Amino acid sequence: MKTLVTGGGGFLGRYIVEALLAKGDEVAVLCRGHYPELARQGVRLIQADLADRRAVMQACEGMDQVFHVASKTGPWGDPVAFHTTNVVGTQNVIDGCVEHGVRKLLYTSSPSAVIGFEDLAGVNERTPYPRQIVSAYQHSKMLAEQRVLAANGHGLMTTALRPHAIWGPRDTQLLPALIERHRAGKLMRVGAGHNRISVSYVENAAAWHLQAAASNQVGGKVYFVNEPQPIGMWDWIDGLLTSIGLPPVKREVSYRTAYALGAVSEAVFTALPWLGEPRLTRAVAAVCAKDHYFDISAAQRDFGLTSPVSMQEGQRRFAAYFAPQLQHKAIA
Repeated sequence: MKTLVTGGGGFLGRYIVEALLAKGDEVAVLCRGHYPELARQGVRLIQADLADRRAVMQACEGMDQVFHVASKTGPWGDPVAFHTTNVVGTQNVIDGCVEHGVRKLLYTSSPSAVIGFEDLAGVNERTPYPRQIVSAYQHSKMLAEQRVLAANGHGLMTTALRPHAIWGPRDTQLLPALIERHRAGKLMRVGAGHNRISVSYVENAAAWHLQAAASNQVGGKVYFVNEPQPIGMWDWIDGLLTSIGLPPVKREVSYRTAYALGAVSEAVFTALPWLGEPRLTRAVAAVCAKDHYFDISAAQRDFGLTSPVSMQEGQRRFAAYFAPQLQHKAIA
């Protein structure tokens, strides 16, 4: 099987690449950076931006399947930049698949496509998109997901997967930022701390992509994919912090206060963009305080979603990776 992975040098993308190599696929990666460790594993590297239509189209030539993982992420930023990468870039991937007869396109979407400011407790794929734009990221993922699903047919099978809160070794964004904020004494629990969320251990998230790609029942469909049981968000965060030798989160702020501060921050940073990015937005406040857990029964039914790595083993691997880094920083 000849497979292209966009964003294959990133957090989730690299695990998908390694899983594909383990089953014997011939893998190419479309990425902006250079990853010599992947080249040493026999991966063909194609350095290009998703907005480079010609390069993306050429990368799809000769491929049997494409995993479109690359994305611009973040709670804040230029809407044009999000649209260019996540929407226009995704359309370039779709067009490349159609042009070159690719059989399957697996798109890494996000529950953010349907997350607004309210609780989402045990919802399934029938949950509608929010009526108001929550963030540029949310809006761009929603539009990209819609385009992927609409492209299903005429020889191309398309599927969108929505893993939530991907975590584990080699993470460079979510948990490292949380850890550094906690070490600086700036991490605060938002709300009562009882909200439950779905999470996705990264090696399992990679496995779910391959499980979906192996099924012929997923064309034109979107799926929530995450660990089977929701967990208390702040209990989970405290457990991860404790596993690497850090104390649990002590400081807290009410959701109402955080939401109001987020609204003020958004107004200020919109008016004065040269200040950079706000640390708190309304969307971040909602992510930290609201229930966000999802029903995965459709994925279990259609492609046998299973998690090869338990949450306990995932936490052990997380600690084994991050604890030495933390000790090194403490010594330095």
